[in-house]
Amino acid sequence: MKKKFNFKISVWQYLALGYLALIIVGCLSLLLPFAAKDGTSTNFIDALFTAVSATCVTGLSPLNVGAHWSMFGQIVILILIQLGGLGFMTFVSMVFRLLRGRVGVYERKAFMASAGSEKYIGLGKLIRRIFIGTAVFEVLGAILLSIRFVGDFGWGTGIYFAIFHSISAFCNAGFDLFGQVGQSSLTAYITDPLVILTISALITVGGLGFCVWGDIADCKCNPKKFQLNTKIVLIVSTVLYVLSVCLFLIFEWNNTDYADYHFGEKLLAALFCAVAPRTAGFYSTNLVNLSESGYVLTIILMFIGGNSGSTAGGIKVGTFAVIIMGMLAVFRGRRDINMGKKRIEHTLLSQALAIFAACLMMVMLASLMICAFEPEESSKSVLFECVSALSTTGLSLNLTPKLGVASKIVLILLMYAGRVGILTLALALGEKHVAAEVRKPIDKLLIG
Repeated sequence: MKKKFNFKISVWQYLALGYLALIIVGCLSLLLPFAAKDGTSTNFIDALFTAVSATCVTGLSPLNVGAHWSMFGQIVILILIQLGGLGFMTFVSMVFRLLRGRVGVYERKAFMASAGSEKYIGLGKLIRRIFIGTAVFEVLGAILLSIRFVGDFGWGTGIYFAIFHSISAFCNAGFDLFGQVGQSSLTAYITDPLVILTISALITVGGLGFCVWGDIADCKCNPKKFQLNTKIVLIVSTVLYVLSVCLFLIFEWNNTDYADYHFGEKLLAALFCAVAPRTAGFYSTNLVNLSESGYVLTIILMFIGGNSGSTAGGIKVGTFAVIIMGMLAVFRGRRDINMGKKRIEHTLLSQALAIFAACLMMVMLASLMICAFEPEESSKSVLFECVSALSTTGLSLNLTPKLGVASKIVLILLMYAGRVGILTLALALGEKHVAAEVRKPIDKLLIG
């Protein structure tokens, strides 16, 4: 009698394989000769790197996106950004509903995990909200950006630029096409309120996540009715923005790029320096010219990132908040971890610390490897690139194009882990297992 194997992949494996499938399709598309402007097939590792970066909404690129890729290649990148930004399971769930009229419990659980929600009801409503909300924000962003870009580049190119950068900003990707017109990201618009504020708003809304602005809409903007997650995300994000804007204003006040700017223009530049690392990849200030303090602050903001269930990366705002509150509770000798009028479980703190430790170890290991592969490159640039890759930010000190194949593979793995692996770790730790009947005796270690 033949033994039957009952093989079923887990929810987190389902999500990880979904992103991997998108990357493979994107890579094969970018390898086509007509995906490049010169009509020749792009180097495999560069095509793979670009596909991973776009799918994982990172923004790091070994090639000048605007100068190297043809219209076809750019549209492939844009599709990968949109699919990766909204989440693989969003589109899978939509297809299930269109083809079968209903979504099973397994697909529903995977979708909710991808969207950052723990409620397994109202799936159709959440899918519609994600698509409608995304379309509204991206269209509004494109309309506002076209006001400036049409005047600068003409109707055709201006509208195309507006659409591309609106989607890239909302999905926190950071890919830009300004290389084809001789510009570097948003440096030409550093003092332009229309462009900077529009891009900043798109990055912020995308980084808040679908469940947060969905909760805001359900509560009709009444803060008293917000869920705890929404309150914490809004409070911590606001504090981080205000504090980092003030710090960047202080650190970069004498920056050579700001020599001729008045206070309002410096404030606008500082604002974008604070917003972009959360985790978009656009920049209006040449990152090479940042002060040492500004460099460290940028790394910290990239590492924290945006909100869970959003288009942003990093360890996430919620994780950061739980760690801070847990630390304060320990220092005060309190047993419970309180947030406002609510108490959170200690298991949540354990998961947050595990995510923090895992990310820190991955950055350290990757930096060590790349420094070994590229001994001529500075450790400062390598560390910045590794944090940017893992947090799916996409900011760079111009190191990526210089890297060899081995170093690019390390960054590819970091980007993939940043988009999929941290969620996988959180879900794996969150699974409920039956405790063993026999528990080992307790002992102590010295810490601190």
